[in-house]
Amino acid sequence: MTTDIEALKASYKAAGQDHVFTFWDKLSKDQQDALVAQLVEFDPSEISTIAKDTIESFTKLTSGSAAPEDSSVEPLPESATFSLLDSSKEQQDKYFAQGLELIAANKVAVILLAGGQGTRLGSSAPKGCYDVLLPSHKSLFQLQGERIERLQNLAQAKAATSSTKVAIPWYIMTSGPTRKPTEEFFEKNNYFGLDKANVFFFEQGVLPCLTTDGKIILESAGKVAVAPDGNGGFYKALVKAGVIADLEKRGIEHVHTYCVDNCLVKVADPLFIGWAADLKLEVGTKVVRKRDAAESVGLIVAKNGAPAVIEYSEISKDLVGLPDSADPSILKFRAANIVNHYYSVPYLQSIPSWPASVLPYHVAHKKIPYIDLATGVEDPKPTKPNGIKLEQFIFDVFPALSLSKGQFGSMEVHRSQEFSPLKNAPGSKEDSPETSREHLLAQSKGWLEAVGATFPNSETVVEVSPLTSYGGEGLEKFKGTVFDKPEYII
Repeated sequence: MTTDIEALKASYKAAGQDHVFTFWDKLSKDQQDALVAQLVEFDPSEISTIAKDTIESFTKLTSGSAAPEDSSVEPLPESATFSLLDSSKEQQDKYFAQGLELIAANKVAVILLAGGQGTRLGSSAPKGCYDVLLPSHKSLFQLQGERIERLQNLAQAKAATSSTKVAIPWYIMTSGPTRKPTEEFFEKNNYFGLDKANVFFFEQGVLPCLTTDGKIILESAGKVAVAPDGNGGFYKALVKAGVIADLEKRGIEHVHTYCVDNCLVKVADPLFIGWAADLKLEVGTKVVRKRDAAESVGLIVAKNGAPAVIEYSEISKDLVGLPDSADPSILKFRAANIVNHYYSVPYLQSIPSWPASVLPYHVAHKKIPYIDLATGVEDPKPTKPNGIKLEQFIFDVFPALSLSKGQFGSMEVHRSQEFSPLKNAPGSKEDSPETSREHLLAQSKGWLEAVGATFPNSETVVEVSPLTSYGGEGLEKFKGTVFDKPEYII
């Protein structure tokens, strides 16, 4: 397809962004083609409008001139919550069985947010490739892929009378830099035993970086400075990459979405799926109980009567440590957001009809490589923030959902069983490779002790493979087993 260069230039000029062609005549044919390939991906008029509205809103907010919000913040109503910490085993088993039936009927898919690199971990590879120091040296991708395989097998056994092969499609959203190495990692590892036809890679979008007055920044003479559009760009990417169309083609009705860095994530959790489907939710989210008042986490709340996420910095000191009226031993505001969500497919199908206000843009001031338009001198490493990146947040859709209509719900889960993010460098006290290993091994040991195994030496290490057990099931044969050697892999 040939691009009409003059029409492209005219569109950028009309939007006040024609400076992106400042060095056009000095570029080689290949450089011109590369620049055009970038520019045709953006609507310059839309970029200018977004920039104007977002920068104005941010300026008002930071200057204190924004009109005060009539905001009322409360925990979600009980009708929109369910907790594994205080609900009955019978209820949990019911939801698990319902979810497994949906998996057996091939109605469930998984979407993984995997755009991050392991930079803070000292690795240039995608974070999902990271070895969390288990005896098996399995990566995050492998742990999650094997959980999918185990679930498929459990569901297949449930659907023993059916000739249909159970499959949980796995859609993996990468960023531009992580796309190729992620695909190569999966190829090298034979897709971790999964059918290649059920693993789908796609990229999150990018947006141009901007000056503080809304002008697109050129990184070099023939390249626009761009940045990922935030995890909220997930929604647009689903449509653009054809994920929604593929879900429809496969007859998928329920989707589980999560972040790659959580080593304990229960991928396609039948209990979560069954609960959300039973309540006919459009969107559901998992939360863990906040450790204490000082923990810096975003919280799931009801704000002005609608579901929302508020950051730790947004909660007043009067509210942050407020005890729950029914149980003073726990916090009133305790539902920590872990970016672990359920979506009904009809809800995702509605994405193209969403008004722009559903997903606002947020401003992040950053050091952005740039070329001086007047001199042509490049500065690849500015020493202070010189521009902004626009991003959207995945949870900004929550306020558009109705609590009264039962469109949104929150499930509280056990932190020790479901949440251990890998964010910090080796040696860090929290959210590090060491804590990921510790939590995974503690989970394995707990499962075995629950069926009657014993560990005379507290230093004994046992790793239960996800292929052996998804959530502690199937380990009864180890009743009475004494684990007395340094290390086991089951």
